[in-house]
Amino acid sequence: MSEHSDPLSASLRRRQLLQAAAAAAAAVPMAGLPRWAVAQQFPTAKVNTTKLAITDTEVTVGQLHSATGTMAISETGSIQAEQLAIDQINAMGGVLGRKIKVIKEDGASDWPTFAEKSKKLLVNDRVAAVFGCWTSASRKAVLPIFEKENGMLYYPTFYEGLEQSKNVIYTGQEATQQILWGLDWAAKEKKAKNFFLIGSDYIWPRTSNKIARKHIENALSGKVVGEEYYPLGHTNFNSLINKIKVAKPDCVYAIVVGGSNVAFYKQLKAAGITSEKQFLLTISVTEDELLGIGGENANGFYACMKYFQSLANANNKKFVDAFKAKWGANSVIGDVTQAAYLGPWLWKLTVEKAGSFDIDAVAAASAGVEYKEAPEGYVKVHANHHLWSKARIGQIQTDGQFKLIAESPSLIEPDPFPKGYQ
Repeated sequence: MSEHSDPLSASLRRRQLLQAAAAAAAAVPMAGLPRWAVAQQFPTAKVNTTKLAITDTEVTVGQLHSATGTMAISETGSIQAEQLAIDQINAMGGVLGRKIKVIKEDGASDWPTFAEKSKKLLVNDRVAAVFGCWTSASRKAVLPIFEKENGMLYYPTFYEGLEQSKNVIYTGQEATQQILWGLDWAAKEKKAKNFFLIGSDYIWPRTSNKIARKHIENALSGKVVGEEYYPLGHTNFNSLINKIKVAKPDCVYAIVVGGSNVAFYKQLKAAGITSEKQFLLTISVTEDELLGIGGENANGFYACMKYFQSLANANNKKFVDAFKAKWGANSVIGDVTQAAYLGPWLWKLTVEKAGSFDIDAVAAASAGVEYKEAPEGYVKVHANHHLWSKARIGQIQTDGQFKLIAESPSLIEPDPFPKGYQ
């Protein structure tokens, strides 16, 4: 007897198909289902037990960067990359069937303002996540608030390490993935023995140079022949340049941040300190800063990052094309910009893994989350909330891009508390 002639059999068959479809949908929540259907699988009462700003159709997140002030030159790219990721996620149906709504706040390159705005986002706006900060000073200013109010911050900047929090996912490199690897490369490939350390005057450059000094003196048997710091926004580096000329270091190790970079590199060139005469390695200049500096003013110098816009892989081509389509053909993408792009995607993947927007559930589910479409190639969240990633050396070109010179042979495990450097 055919199925068509047996209503009972046909009904049973349909029920089995529906059950199979439901099981498949539960296993892969986003598998071709309309947004409303996904949201129905994850009712608000179950995915939001802590009164975050989440409805049946929408989830609210925060963005907290410097849109103004001396850090805007560096942070504008992060704002753009996070918005691009959010737009792409929304176009795919959102997170657990909910579109992402963004509340943007301006930290204005001022650490107390960052703290004030973070409290607003967490306490008043009840956002499910915040994508934000750039400098370590801004992160340190907001960290106690995120921990007290139990918020989740996705922080995109390479930084000094020596920190780990349940309430932060660090999508940039920590010291062992950037500082130590880069200095090892400088000693091996450039035969650098004497180093002149330069930084902006706040926690990240000072702590990074403390780590660098220990590595130079203890691991590389080298010598630090100078160490100087200048306030954020500083623009007169003539006395520093004279000190560099007197010290004659094998390597100028530069951690100048924000708009000060424009004056620093232009004044270096004007004083005749160019790549033909001086090896310079930076961990703070990306394609974003080079927009203001001008590639011709830093041509031939080197940077140690995990990402350059020029990386040749399919993920990156897709990302660069999408970024330029949204933000203009002349826009550029630096290391932190790419790391900022990772934030919303990692959050989405983690929320879907947890089946919940609750901060504790997201924190617990973060370890092991992989983003295989990352423009840098591939990333995976470690149990310490940092990312496995590669280290790379790029050489600055006159067009403001980097030529890839070297990269670590494999992903470097993050170690925010390296023994002997604390």
